[in-house]
Amino acid sequence: MAHWRIKLSLLLNYFVFAILLNSVGTVILQVQNNYGVSASSASVLEAFKDLTIAIVSFIVASYIIRIGYKRAMLFALGLVILACLLMPQVPAFWTTKLLFAATGAGFALIKVSIFATIGLITNDTNEHASFMNFLESFFSVGIMSGGFLFSAFIDDKNPQSTAWLMVYYILAGIAFVALLLLWSTNIDESKVEHELSKSLTDDLGDMLKIAIKPLVLVFIVTAFTYVLLEQGVMSWLPTFNSKVLKLPTSLSIQMAAILAMSIAFGRFLAGVLLGKISWYWLLMICLVVSAGLVLLVLPLATSVDERTVTGWGNAPIAAFIFPLIGLFIAPIYPAINSAILSSLPLRQHGPMAGLIVVFSALGGTTGSIITGHIFEAYGGQTAFYFSLIPIGLLLILITVFSRMQKKTGKEVKITAGMGGH
Repeated sequence: MAHWRIKLSLLLNYFVFAILLNSVGTVILQVQNNYGVSASSASVLEAFKDLTIAIVSFIVASYIIRIGYKRAMLFALGLVILACLLMPQVPAFWTTKLLFAATGAGFALIKVSIFATIGLITNDTNEHASFMNFLESFFSVGIMSGGFLFSAFIDDKNPQSTAWLMVYYILAGIAFVALLLLWSTNIDESKVEHELSKSLTDDLGDMLKIAIKPLVLVFIVTAFTYVLLEQGVMSWLPTFNSKVLKLPTSLSIQMAAILAMSIAFGRFLAGVLLGKISWYWLLMICLVVSAGLVLLVLPLATSVDERTVTGWGNAPIAAFIFPLIGLFIAPIYPAINSAILSSLPLRQHGPMAGLIVVFSALGGTTGSIITGHIFEAYGGQTAFYFSLIPIGLLLILITVFSRMQKKTGKEVKITAGMGGH
């Protein structure tokens, strides 16, 4: 089996989907500029992405073996290629909604298929873990690259210009290369083809049985609250940079990439620290520092003068400091996921993963929509002060979750190897 071609295709898949999935903040800003869409209306783009991921992931998890991993990935790539090509051909808000719905559906197929395929193309647990970590790091590279790619096509002198839509031709091209590589490579799925997939009803029953456990209920609310916080900030940071800090559009998008870089580095650093200190105390410290950053930086945004910002060199200090919140919120999501999965027997990991996907998607959508409405009604600073509420809730929820986990007698030591949501 030509494993290098499969692996390259998987990396390209993750790269293009990382850019598309995390371009919501950029696109929210641009549809306001180009199509005259209000902030509250633009906020629904997160729902088109996240809800589709949740629904399709749940359904696909049951039937992916019968569909076939390669066939599912080819369909996902084809769907995204068509959606990307449509964006510059039909520049409208409805095509943007369609793009994110296609991206969500495609990523659900890709993620489930890729995670299953890795087991078929690696020879042992070390190789599996190595490629999984490389794959996740490549996803982070995609997130960071996206901001710079989009900003390169934005005309700051003409906010109404649709030249940024040309980016989608590039993304369609990358996806097409990944499709050709995958199409021309054989994947031996015979090891799993004999397994019978469960019905959707059975999967739903398993998830509901787990969801009613008190420990899992607290976890679900905690995961929901975290993703609400993260996506509320991530999706609206480019707009905050542009509308509040008065940065040029292209620079607003570039500097929002600091948040993605902070989250990537924060999760790497947490992987090292969690081998030495309690996950609970690390998260408590991170949340307190996060709240401190919000209280420190947002007042600085009020003192931004009217001088013209031309680049990174004369950007206001708030544009550099606020995205560093990513360093401190980064460990929360993977740490609580590891904690809940380690508290459950292996046979329940699949249904639990389904719950994580569903409620993470709902949290992301809720966070973006709430932040968008507050942004429109009260301004960007008030919208970001709102982040103090989920931070405060997380301090309480994680404390309750930790105590409940100790009572089960299954507290575990969380170590490195955590991925993003």
